[in-house]
Amino acid sequence: MLMDIILYLLHLIQYQHKQICWLLNFICRYIPLRQWAFDDSHSPRYQKFKIDPLPVIKTFYKQDWQFLLEYYQWKYKKTLRPVQRRNGKSIPEDIVCPVCGAPHHFIYDNNGGNGQYQCKVCGQTFTSGESATTPVRLMCPHCGHALVPKKDRKFFRIHKCVNPKCSYYLHQLSKVDPKDLSENYGKNKYKLHYIYREFTVDFFAMDLNSLPKNASSLRFSKHNAYIMSLCLTMHVNLGLSLRKTSQALKDLYNISISHQQIANYCKTAAVCIKPFVDNYDYKPGSVFTADETYIKVRGIKAYIWFIMDAASRSIIGYQVSDNRSVGPCILAMRMAFRHLTKLPENFRFIADGYSTYPLAAMEFAKKFKENFQFNITQVIGLTNEDEVSKEFRPYKQMIERLNRTYKASYRPTNGFDNYDGASYDLALWVAYYNFLRPHKHNQYQVLNRVDMLNGADNMPGKWQLLIFLGQKTIQKLQAEGSDCS
Repeated sequence: MLMDIILYLLHLIQYQHKQICWLLNFICRYIPLRQWAFDDSHSPRYQKFKIDPLPVIKTFYKQDWQFLLEYYQWKYKKTLRPVQRRNGKSIPEDIVCPVCGAPHHFIYDNNGGNGQYQCKVCGQTFTSGESATTPVRLMCPHCGHALVPKKDRKFFRIHKCVNPKCSYYLHQLSKVDPKDLSENYGKNKYKLHYIYREFTVDFFAMDLNSLPKNASSLRFSKHNAYIMSLCLTMHVNLGLSLRKTSQALKDLYNISISHQQIANYCKTAAVCIKPFVDNYDYKPGSVFTADETYIKVRGIKAYIWFIMDAASRSIIGYQVSDNRSVGPCILAMRMAFRHLTKLPENFRFIADGYSTYPLAAMEFAKKFKENFQFNITQVIGLTNEDEVSKEFRPYKQMIERLNRTYKASYRPTNGFDNYDGASYDLALWVAYYNFLRPHKHNQYQVLNRVDMLNGADNMPGKWQLLIFLGQKTIQKLQAEGSDCS
């Protein structure tokens, strides 16, 4: 009797084990555990915040339709005749083939008057409005249909796949609730078609240095370099406003200097120091984190872009902009990648859910191919409701603390009068943060040790040495530019 009970329990345990194994296999295969909390992110309502992959780029090879007619006659011993239109339809006279330039006499109506044509001479299929001088043709990566330019914006042009049988379109359409489709403009509420943004500005051709002329020398009419370094110490290190810096110099050292003169000193120092800070080889690691924050310029919102090396906590890319588009993001990324020939192994770029970062990464992949092809790890929201946020939240908190630290120094300014002032102030603060400021996580040492700066006994002396290093960097860059020319 006892053995029968034991055998029954063993059979039951084996049956339960099989069921558990089957359930585990089902869960691992069909249920994305890392995205349970964000199942709604796959909804068509959030498609407008997602970036589609790069299109297939097909080069146009310009041909001569008359030469092709002669070749056809030589090969087949007969003449290629124009299209015979037996259905009474006609082709507009301004329609020509964008590849060979064949006139409308040799053009077929390929889709019943809906704007697609086919050339009888070269066999090219095209849509109305395509120019004969178009160097490349953008194709949908899902269906191979030619993209149609729809909208022109300030810095980019929007191309759209209008193929109603596109697999991407049909997949997104299937996820839409039929009740929403029955409403007025139901489809227009969602991003259903494949979209590509073609940027009309080459952000990779812009000079990141923009060295001013005669910036390698300093002349003082009333004060000297030490007074200038005192102003930098009080204004940048201690976070005093320009007027409080002027008052402190008067109260402590009986030095009479106006706040405007202090601002001029800061501008001159920033012009000298910025090339050294921007061209310094920080030897970054394999994890970058980025974020943007806002400031005020003449009462209007502007933006500061930061890119930080997560290993050393150094600021390796920064930018001031009047907009939150992809251009300033690309410029900040160029500054962060300027000493890299290719990305390190297991490279990871961490940012928030803003769509500008994937767009910028796409432009890098298009420009530099596989050497700079990377994905953006997006930490979305303020709570760790998914596995991605749980794993990478500490990196996002690093850049958020950096924003808070910068805002503490920015707050006494009450905003800037112009963008040049904001840029100069940011350059000085980045120099202080990377080379002069002690950091708790680094045992109260600076992030980047420079042997020359270690020889200075006090902070004004370090500022003077930074200006000297900046002058040397400017002279080096100017010499390299003259050699290249």
